[in-house]
Amino acid sequence: MDLAKEIIELVAGLPPESQQRVREFVEALIAKQQHRRASPRFDWSGALSDLREKYTSVDLQHQISRWRS
Repeated sequence: MDLAKEIIELVAGLPPESQQRVREFVEALIAKQQHRRASPRFDWSGALSDLREKYTSVDLQHQISRWRS
């Protein structure tokens, strides 16, 4: 017997409220997996471009180090 059929049979033997909990759990797993697959968005890209001439990446690294300590 394949796994999907076995799971269906197991769930069918549960009371309705437990079946609902199983459904919610499976939906949560699917949502979590879809969230992981979503490609990163870069809609913030370029938001600080006006500061490009004022600060270098080294300046920013030094500032971050100061903030962390």
